[in-house]
Amino acid sequence: MADLNGFLEALASNSPTPGGGSVAALAGALGAALASMVANLTIGKKKYVDVEDDMKAALQKTEALRLELAQLIEEDAAAFGKVMKAMKLPKETDEEKAARKAAMQASLIDAATVPLAVMEKCVDVIRLSKGVAEKGNKNAVSDAGVAALMGRAGAHAARLNVLINLGWIDASEHRGFVEKAGAALGVMATEADRGADEVFQIVLAKVT
Repeated sequence: MADLNGFLEALASNSPTPGGGSVAALAGALGAALASMVANLTIGKKKYVDVEDDMKAALQKTEALRLELAQLIEEDAAAFGKVMKAMKLPKETDEEKAARKAAMQASLIDAATVPLAVMEKCVDVIRLSKGVAEKGNKNAVSDAGVAALMGRAGAHAARLNVLINLGWIDASEHRGFVEKAGAALGVMATEADRGADEVFQIVLAKVT
């Protein structure tokens, strides 16, 4: 809890990092951890022996996602730190201005790439949450629902962080990246919403 309190204190401070991008990754990591919990509460239970292999496979994937998303919490803060560093570069001469612009654009692409990866992994969390909601321990099905909702929150939070960085990227110089990222956001947002809604309905049917 000490680490969590420290993170929350840093989040509430006047420092720009950690910020929304790190929170997006944290939301996804929490969702992955909950999906892992449901799988763990299913594995080894005689009642669920028929789905044990499925739960073991799901667990391997959710644990990988949990670790990856936890790492992305740090990577997001580091990426934004590079943007802040680039902004402070001198801009008195034409050469300095050109160097500053190049550094800014490179750091902004990195700052957009990290939450793009977070969003993709959050969609994966939702997808895996559906499997554990359908086949996992019924006593923990509500946790599978929360896992999907956290994945959805993380996906949309990451989407906002991609968009704000895309807005600062020179589309004329980096058109391919901007267009590809924008298209991916739309696809993943739709998948996140549809997937989370499906999981929510599965869970509601089992708890009501």
